[in-house]
Amino acid sequence: MRVKRIVANIDTEDVAAAKKFYQDVLGLDMLMDHGWIATYGSKERMSIQISFASEGGGGTPVPDLSIEVDEIEAVLEEMRRAGFSIEYGPVDEPWGVRRFFVRDPFGKLVNILSHV
Repeated sequence: MRVKRIVANIDTEDVAAAKKFYQDVLGLDMLMDHGWIATYGSKERMSIQISFASEGGGGTPVPDLSIEVDEIEAVLEEMRRAGFSIEYGPVDEPWGVRRFFVRDPFGKLVNILSHV
């Protein structure tokens, strides 16, 4: 037996609100939309990970999601342009990532990062 995929599920009454953050800014594709559930993703191969933490690193709160991107400065600018406020960073962390925290439309704290 092996795990093939891990999916994050976010409880919301406004499924369509995900589009601006996850599709328009982060560039994820709409993979499925049944009205009551919308799934955004990528056909790109990704590694499976699940993390358990007592803090978010550097004394920050534990983020609900971590999303690694290839061009963090471009994503940071798009987040600001789309009106999402940055709650932490951007900062180069001593463990080798550049990151910032932002809240998605559902109030989830999202850690956007790139390895440096």
